[in-house]
Amino acid sequence: MTQWLGLTPLAAAHGAQIDSLIGWIHVFMLILFVGWGAFFAYCLVRFRQSRNPVASYTGARSHTSSYLEGAVAIIEAVLLLGFSIPLWAARVDDLPTGNEALVVQVTGEQFAWNVHYPGPDGVFGRTSIELLDLQSNPLGVDRADPAAKDDVTTTNQLYLPVNRPVVIRLKSKDVIHSFGVPEFRVKQDAIPGLTIPIWFVPTVTTAEMRTQTGNPEFQYEIACAQLCGLGHYRMRGFVTVQTAEEFQQWMDERVAAESELDIFR
Repeated sequence: MTQWLGLTPLAAAHGAQIDSLIGWIHVFMLILFVGWGAFFAYCLVRFRQSRNPVASYTGARSHTSSYLEGAVAIIEAVLLLGFSIPLWAARVDDLPTGNEALVVQVTGEQFAWNVHYPGPDGVFGRTSIELLDLQSNPLGVDRADPAAKDDVTTTNQLYLPVNRPVVIRLKSKDVIHSFGVPEFRVKQDAIPGLTIPIWFVPTVTTAEMRTQTGNPEFQYEIACAQLCGLGHYRMRGFVTVQTAEEFQQWMDERVAAESELDIFR
């Protein structure tokens, strides 16, 4: 079904539910398109001028159209109440808690994605607008804060472990941006002044997806799905999904690198 609808390959645990909903919506729309198209063609033939030279002021007496409209409303209600709202609620209300999830802060700005990991202690260090530096410290992390000494920051590069819940805390430094990764079936606006959580479980590593697609250069891309200025077209980030061991190795290397930088700060 995913390939028939032209969707990107699926790489998140909850994506099958979304793809199923999209599939059913397309089926329903196809039925409506064929049904209303056939009815329109029937009306053109049945009520053509040569057969009905004089207008009928009585009108239709059948309630068939009312029944059909009621059926359409019921199906739409089933799609909304039975599928869409429960799926949405599960993504909003049932955030994974405790150590099972990796929590990452992603902050959009014109025109980049800034990523902030809490480090091994699991605590995000203090940030201050007074410490902002677009080149060396775009998030204003206060390295003097003990909780921030092991924090890891990157720009436009989001590293994630496979088969582990990931909670993304979305923020924005300036205007409205939109965090979207099609393969993970996630898209959420980043709004100034708000921290908005989204979560998913990546199920396919970048290396595995390259094998599946036959594209050795494949990358999960973070696209800004909201027009955010003249440089909107170049606001691209990339997600690298790794095995748990590879991710831990990457994290250890980055923490060590940050510790070395502290000596020169």
